[in-house]
Amino acid sequence: MRFFRNPWVHRVLAWVLGGIFLYAAVPKVLDPRPLLTIIWGYRILPAGPINLVAIYMPWLELFVGLGLLTGFLRRGAAFWAFFLLSLFEVALLVNAFRGVNVACGCFSQSAEDVHNAWFLVLRDLPMWLAAGVLLFFEPKASESPATAEGQLAG
Repeated sequence: MRFFRNPWVHRVLAWVLGGIFLYAAVPKVLDPRPLLTIIWGYRILPAGPINLVAIYMPWLELFVGLGLLTGFLRRGAAFWAFFLLSLFEVALLVNAFRGVNVACGCFSQSAEDVHNAWFLVLRDLPMWLAAGVLLFFEPKASESPATAEGQLAG
């Protein structure tokens, strides 16, 4: 458990997860229209809120990514990353149990980019775990970076 509280582990996880969120968010922020079709394909939300989700979720992803990368409000960004990834996992699991293959909408804007939902659940699981470490294992503030590097090696 000490490993999960290491400041360097937190930095690396935040940078990687923040980069993933930015990479996923930017195309959807620039053009959220394809995301409408992708969200509709999950067959979970009624038609009304799909427009709002397609417009606002990419912006939330963008701010989460920036928060994780810059460290500004990193704990809040970790909360929202964990929350969003939990929602994504549940939506994917619902479709996996239904036997429906879906377009993830994470890194592709094409509704034709359909994958096995179980594969997508497993692909997103490491990101969900990383967000959980950032949220639930607060790094030790008393450690200096030199001490933290020694713990990573040993």
